[in-house]
Amino acid sequence: MAIRSKAWISLLLALAVALSARAEEEPAAAAEGEAVLTLDVDSFDEAVAKHPFMVVEFYAPWCGHCKKLAPEYENAAKALSKHDPPIVLAKVDANEEKNRPLATKYEIQGFPTIKIFRDQGKNIQEYKGPREADGIVDYLKKQVGPASKEIKSPEDATALIDDKKIYIVGIFAEFSGTEFTNFMEVAEKLRSDYDFGHTLHANHLPRGDAAVERPLVRLLKPFDELVVDSKDFDVAALMKFIDASTIPRVVTFDKNPDNHPYLMKFFQSSAPKAMLFLNFSTGPFDSFKSAYSAAAEEFKDKEIKFLIGDIEASQGAFQYFGLKEDQTPLILIQDGDSKKFLKVHVEADQIVAWLKEYFDGKLTPFRKSEPIPEVNNEPVKVVVADNVHDFVFKSGKNVLIEFYAPWCGHCKKLAPILDEAATTLQSDEEVVIAKMDATANDVPSEFDVQGYPTLYFVTPSGKVTSYDSGRTADDIVDFIKKSKETAGAATTTTTQAPPASEKAAAAEPVKDEL
Repeated sequence: MAIRSKAWISLLLALAVALSARAEEEPAAAAEGEAVLTLDVDSFDEAVAKHPFMVVEFYAPWCGHCKKLAPEYENAAKALSKHDPPIVLAKVDANEEKNRPLATKYEIQGFPTIKIFRDQGKNIQEYKGPREADGIVDYLKKQVGPASKEIKSPEDATALIDDKKIYIVGIFAEFSGTEFTNFMEVAEKLRSDYDFGHTLHANHLPRGDAAVERPLVRLLKPFDELVVDSKDFDVAALMKFIDASTIPRVVTFDKNPDNHPYLMKFFQSSAPKAMLFLNFSTGPFDSFKSAYSAAAEEFKDKEIKFLIGDIEASQGAFQYFGLKEDQTPLILIQDGDSKKFLKVHVEADQIVAWLKEYFDGKLTPFRKSEPIPEVNNEPVKVVVADNVHDFVFKSGKNVLIEFYAPWCGHCKKLAPILDEAATTLQSDEEVVIAKMDATANDVPSEFDVQGYPTLYFVTPSGKVTSYDSGRTADDIVDFIKKSKETAGAATTTTTQAPPASEKAAAAEPVKDEL
């Protein structure tokens, strides 16, 4: 699971009335008094086909981040309705049953998720801008213009390039040819992530060597080396260069919003991650930061990302990884196989040696687990990471296991239904219904948990099947009776799970976005 940000938002009442009057011609309409267009599965495709540029928020009514975003998104929609041409903002209740196919089609994994639909939906990009009204307006105005802006003078560069942000410039002898075409293609693909410019003169730019051989791509950034150049204009190579150059060698996890884009890239990366957590405001922070930066430099050729986090800002990460504040300073590695390695109360001068042990394969993995329950006599049995394999795979029983989150509304609704099913089957000694809090325990690799609740059925032979049948007690009991094996079956473990997109449509996402 990748860890996975903040707030948004109208037409005048007269326009809303006008839209309502044209309801027979136009099935998608803003609610009365709203500038944000409300779409559903019936009106979505028509709206996308009608608007060459449209922004869509996929939300859930219960989502706190969505509620916070709503007035900002609405205010932005009002302002952008006056843009020439108007910029359309829309929303879809992706939690509503009839709209679940849209959530599946567009891979909605958290709420709110905002996407930009260009060219009647031929080009779809994630919205990665601010979440307050003014920021939304500024960001989207840039998104409807050219993907890259020409820099004709030092004054243009000053107006376009923000020293606190990443800016990517193509320096050319002429605005034609394969290199220029490829640069503009990459700018179009990545325009929701970065600002792009192009120029004929390197000396217009605020940083970097002015005497360069053209063509060249120059990436300006506010961290590490402030200027990085590349002469490889192959599209894939150029995108790889940008991806590698746009994240700090050591990402900072604190409350500074300027760091949030780097945090997103860090946690979404599939590479192993080293994370050092400590209190930024007390203790020897400077010595730790210096030692950690030196370690990141020493191991820069290894496939690993580095993060330093303030415990005050990292509570979500602590909960996710099962860490405690009294263990800090601590360093944690999560590798590509989701194994975790932990050293608590680490000293600054121990960091490099501990990382070497990791790369040499000498560390023992750490597992997040609640304590094994001393009493476990309820109809639905409680399973934790430390006993899940014994309980599920070695018990010789048919086990239906639910992976849930305490905050999940669907899980709360399912709980009494599972209790009823378990009570009905209590006399069957070959069957067990169990549950695991997937936010407090590491989920075994045999199970793919993309949302909550997720249910699997495991037979004595080790066959693992995703449960996607009805959610009544009778449905569950009927499924178990039809699917169960006797205890003496063969012992081959196989997994039959549907694509994550199918599961996402029937379960709450792993979490709201940060």
